[in-house]
Amino acid sequence: MSNIFERSAGATGMRDYLLGLQTGIMGALQAMEDEGEDGAKAVVDPWKKGEGELLQGEGITKIIEGGRIFERAGCGFSHVRGPRLPPSATQHRPELAGAPFEAMGVSLVFHPRNPYVPTVHMNVRMIAAGHPGTKPVCWFGGGMDLTPYYGFDEDAVHFHRTCQQALAPFGGDKYPRFKRWCDDYFCLKHRGEQRGVGGVFFDDFSELGQEQSMAMTQAVGDAFLPAYLPIVQRRFATPYGERERDFQLYRRGRYVEFNLVWDRGTHFGLQSGGRTESILLSMPPLASWAYQRTPEAGSPEAQLTEHFLVPRDWV
Repeated sequence: MSNIFERSAGATGMRDYLLGLQTGIMGALQAMEDEGEDGAKAVVDPWKKGEGELLQGEGITKIIEGGRIFERAGCGFSHVRGPRLPPSATQHRPELAGAPFEAMGVSLVFHPRNPYVPTVHMNVRMIAAGHPGTKPVCWFGGGMDLTPYYGFDEDAVHFHRTCQQALAPFGGDKYPRFKRWCDDYFCLKHRGEQRGVGGVFFDDFSELGQEQSMAMTQAVGDAFLPAYLPIVQRRFATPYGERERDFQLYRRGRYVEFNLVWDRGTHFGLQSGGRTESILLSMPPLASWAYQRTPEAGSPEAQLTEHFLVPRDWV
């Protein structure tokens, strides 16, 4: 199978960037865990797809489990090649149906222990595809979004403002456009409910040309720690009890629903023959479901759905 990225300028620099991004983010989390005696150590798991498998390539999974701050925090780097783009990747590029492809990216989901700290997702990626004898088509995707269990306006504003500032050098239209895209994408359509307070999301993006599209994608990746860590530091020591923990697990069930039913990244990985453990590192360690659960009127739990889980302008 040919290396499609060899025909795409900038792929080597993107790979180096992604590896550095993964190292920097997980290093920041490890530093927070190390501040207490009960902090957990990240497991580093390099992997490589074996000969004869549908997908070829390699990656590194880094994950913290059972930590004092992060109950489960997984961050994966992957660089893979496949003989045919899966259906989830050709919805908007029918001319590439069945074409060989190559993809690299970093994807993370962090599930904190304290219910007052929101779950977060971030992903940045580069994909190239092309039929033999043709010039490959290259595009980028990514974004980040915040999923609180107990909402705070200042946290949502900070997260969105950081995303806005990261995208500003690439055009004033990018944040509002990608914010709306995020709201539309991270929605549990079978429930008519947002997954969280959103953030930014973009896919199949190449309109700035390869160099600037890559730079924009990297700017989103670089903005992740400034967007999220101040929220963690502000909330992780907030006292909580059984009520808050129970509600957190219930809302985590909605997170699972979205990832398995609607998420194109999950579908892409499974359809293309990706590494299951890495694809599903986004799953929380514990979650629960309840039949027609209705929060008490005027409660913080009711405020989540009434005020935070609806699309709104945060900046």
